[in-house]
Amino acid sequence: MYINQTRERLARGETVFGCGLQVYRSAEIPRAFAAAGFDYVFIDMEHGAYDLETVQDMIAACNMAGITPIVRVGELLYSLVARLLDAGAQGIILPRVEDPKLLAEAMSWMRFPPVGKRGYGVNPTMVSYEGHTFAEIIEHQNRNTVSVVQFETRVAMERADELLSVPGVDIAMVGPADLSISLGVPGDFENPLMISTIGALIEKCNRHGVVPGIQTRSVAMAKAWAERGMRFVGAGAEHGLLLEKAKEAVSQLNQVRIAATTR
Repeated sequence: MYINQTRERLARGETVFGCGLQVYRSAEIPRAFAAAGFDYVFIDMEHGAYDLETVQDMIAACNMAGITPIVRVGELLYSLVARLLDAGAQGIILPRVEDPKLLAEAMSWMRFPPVGKRGYGVNPTMVSYEGHTFAEIIEHQNRNTVSVVQFETRVAMERADELLSVPGVDIAMVGPADLSISLGVPGDFENPLMISTIGALIEKCNRHGVVPGIQTRSVAMAKAWAERGMRFVGAGAEHGLLLEKAKEAVSQLNQVRIAATTR
């Protein structure tokens, strides 16, 4: 059965880095990210337009390549969470969480009884066609599934202690874009109010034993927040990395073209 290496690294106190999958419908990208050395991929079914079959292929590619597949659902629904876990996801990201009671219910969907109330629908592909008992599979899946709760609003930040106290929360991940809008400083990610609000969440996470995380829009922003104490850090998405590298390549090639025309 697949081991959640991201969870293992976090349990050892390490910082992990991932990248988003949001636009390109290719199961080959997770393999490239694994080869590059990312710890996890953030497959986006909230803002991305992927269907379940595409995500299932991405998850399978992740598991075979040894990179952790973590999927963001569009909303807090058992049917979404359960189907993605049955497809092999090793973690679920819950967006726009503000209600501790709803969060507690969502936490129960991610693990089998007696810890939670996830329904048993395990198929052979989830366990690499290995022969295991129900008890072995339940114990393994419960231990290797990570729950990620997004903090994206002023209300969520105000209720942080309540939300972080909900049993089963592994990671609290800031969504800086929506948070900046909620705080009245849209897109101003270095605004003092943003920095202080997110910094306060990091401190609360550490007190509650929850891993602090953030999904950023660039490598520079990811580095900055890792240095400030974030340990689950997303550095942009596949479309941004491709465009950035393509621009870099074209810029270098244009220098050759300019040099050639001035000889």
